[in-house]
Amino acid sequence: MKKAESVKEFVERIDAAKKKNPKDLSSDQDLTIAIMNLISIEEHLIFSGAKTGKTGFYDMVQEVRELRKNLMLKIIPSYEGEVWCISKHLLASSMRLMEVGTKQQSMNHKEEAYQLFNQAYDLYCLFWGLNMNLVNIDGAKWQGDSLEKVQKEVAEIKAAVQPVQAEVATDNSMFGKLKSVIRKAVDCCIE
Repeated sequence: MKKAESVKEFVERIDAAKKKNPKDLSSDQDLTIAIMNLISIEEHLIFSGAKTGKTGFYDMVQEVRELRKNLMLKIIPSYEGEVWCISKHLLASSMRLMEVGTKQQSMNHKEEAYQLFNQAYDLYCLFWGLNMNLVNIDGAKWQGDSLEKVQKEVAEIKAAVQPVQAEVATDNSMFGKLKSVIRKAVDCCIE
């Protein structure tokens, strides 16, 4: 793809790419973090109710849960099987691993923290891979064609703005491939 000759042409290319993939992934990424926190709030309300014996905490769970479900519908409007629940648990597990990682980091256990952070990101990427149909559920394998398509579109957009060095994935596992595409596709700094 040739370099954009003007800002107008660049904007047109971005708009065309959005039409191909209508998900606003940077906004959706922010939304997933909000959903993670809502799941965490649900858990804390239940534990607070159990620890204090105050049923008012339990009564708040339903409202928080409804809000979380409505927000999840924005990211997962349709699903097959238990993808909805799997997605919720992937986000919840990712959030918990980040929290445990930050606790390990505060105790100066950096290697353990880094490992937990990487595992949290693996699960987060699996969430996106599952919900962007990048994982072949029939064989639990990476959909190579989808990866190549997304990588090509992202590379073309970036190349229109500035030269980009090709990033070579060193990890050919499913998690490694998911990380590679998610790093490129879910960029919260692109507005």
